[in-house]
Amino acid sequence: MEVLVEFLAKGFMVMLLISMPCVLMAALVGLVVGILQAVTQVQEQTIAAAPKIVIVFLTIVILGGYFIKVLTNFVFEGTHLAFEIVPKNDSFVLPENYFKYTRPFSAEMQDRIEKDSSLNKALINKGQIPWDKKATRHQVYIKSKQTPMSEANFIERMKIQNGN
Repeated sequence: MEVLVEFLAKGFMVMLLISMPCVLMAALVGLVVGILQAVTQVQEQTIAAAPKIVIVFLTIVILGGYFIKVLTNFVFEGTHLAFEIVPKNDSFVLPENYFKYTRPFSAEMQDRIEKDSSLNKALINKGQIPWDKKATRHQVYIKSKQTPMSEANFIERMKIQNGN
C-alpha cells in the first residue's frame, strides 16, 4: 500500500514540475509589467494579460518536449506499477480478525441508540423492522433463483492457498 502512496506523491511532484515553470514565468512577467505600469502610471489591466499569455505560451513551446518526456515516464511507471507490482503484492483483503482491533459499531452509536427508541427496537428485534410492518404486510417475497458459483471467490481461494 505504501507503494501506491509513494506513487501518488510522485504524481504531485510531476504536476509541480510541469506547472511551476509556467507559473513562475507568468509571475515574473506580471511583476515586470506591474513595475512598468507603476512607473508610467498607466493602469490598464489588459496590458498585463497579453505578455503573460505570450510568455506562458513560449514556455510551453520551449519546454514542451521535456514535459512530454516527464509525463511519459510517469505513465510508464504507473502502468508498470499497476500491472506488475500490485498484482504480485500481498492480498489487499482485510484479514478475518481485523475487527478484533477496532471498536464495534454499537459502541460508537451507543449514545444515538439510547436517544432514538426506534433504533433501539430495531436492534432488539433483529430481522424485523417495527416501523415498516404495515407497508410490508401484503408483499410476497420470492426466493431468487441463483445459479451455483462455478469457482471459489477471492477470500475462499486465499483460505485454500493458506491452508486455513
